[in-house]
Amino acid sequence: MKTIKTKKGVAVNRNLLIVTADMGKDKHFGYWRCPDGTDVKPFGIPNNGAGFWGFWERVSHAQKLHNLDGILFGYESTGPYGEPLAHFMRARGAELVQVNPLHTKRFKEVTDNSPNKTDQKDPKVIADIIAMSRFLTVVIPEGPAAELRRLSQARERSIRRHTALANQIQCLLASIFPEFLQVIKDVASASARYFLKHHPTPQNIVAYGLPDLAKTLRKVSRGKLKEDRAQALYEAAKSSVGVAEGQASVVMEIHELLSLLDAAERFTESLEQEMTAHLARIPYSTTLLSLKGIGQVTAAGLIGEVGDFRKFRTLGEVMKLAGLDLFEVSSGRHKGQRHISKRGRPLMRKLLYFAALNTVKKGGAMRQWYRSACDRGMPKPKALVAVGRKILGILFALVRDHSEYVPNYSETRLQLKEAA
Repeated sequence: MKTIKTKKGVAVNRNLLIVTADMGKDKHFGYWRCPDGTDVKPFGIPNNGAGFWGFWERVSHAQKLHNLDGILFGYESTGPYGEPLAHFMRARGAELVQVNPLHTKRFKEVTDNSPNKTDQKDPKVIADIIAMSRFLTVVIPEGPAAELRRLSQARERSIRRHTALANQIQCLLASIFPEFLQVIKDVASASARYFLKHHPTPQNIVAYGLPDLAKTLRKVSRGKLKEDRAQALYEAAKSSVGVAEGQASVVMEIHELLSLLDAAERFTESLEQEMTAHLARIPYSTTLLSLKGIGQVTAAGLIGEVGDFRKFRTLGEVMKLAGLDLFEVSSGRHKGQRHISKRGRPLMRKLLYFAALNTVKKGGAMRQWYRSACDRGMPKPKALVAVGRKILGILFALVRDHSEYVPNYSETRLQLKEAA
């Protein structure tokens, strides 16, 4: 039995049955190929238990018939439709790999010199890519890590809903009280919500009166908004150009959106509490939290996105998973700039970006490196992305070495050497 090793360091066994599937909502299309080129015409797989068992019987029979050692199951990393089949195949002992959909799109024209795209063609193209070892290892979260992935994704959707609701409120206010947004810009703030619930129109504000307005605004804002802001809001209400016709209906919708905004925030808070509880069940969670600037929600989200840091052999694999691996486009005398690929998990990049913002604050672990990068001429957004890459590298090393973060590690190590 012969084994080859690709440049990426992935060992590929030639005596495996390559099995692929092009995933769909109601129906998948499966395909298998032997090392000697023997294959089968792509066939449909109903997205249900009977379809999965029929698929498994077909490919396991092919494996035994051709005396192969195992099954390598590959699919595109596109959405949730393929998750049940991937878990089903993994439970039967198949090794899972993923193919980038962009690779499939570009490679399919090489297959038959045609841009033709069909469900029958895609699984064969996926098999061609796997045969060249251009795939990513799949790490499926288990136990608390699986819960963290679902929770972090649910939190992200809840935050997006919250943003959408706030935007809808702004649109409605623009018709009945546009000046409100010029005085209190954040409609999701406590002050804005109080007045939108109790005094949502310019007429309500004027009738409330300036003294009571100033007193209430100071109270609900906890002293942040004082008399000058109350004066500005009162004057804006007196001279408002808001539309009075149909105003009551708009106010009714604003009240409904405010209640949905409250519900979204309560749900997000409950999700974060669950994330904290499941994070405590991850053995190496304290390792991640030892880096100042990495909070519990960020650590929980990163573990959910990665699945398990311990199952990755190299930092490059984790970088690629996040889409933070670097590339450049150079030709001849032209030397291109380096950029991140963004061909990975976007939520993971977002979490690392916000972690970078925390760590470059005054007293943060990455502040000195960040300022040094900016002094060298690196634009601030690019420097923050670079900090995110460094954070991911540090976290990977901490988990790998079963250690905790030590500030100014290089200086501490030098002092220990000198003392010795």
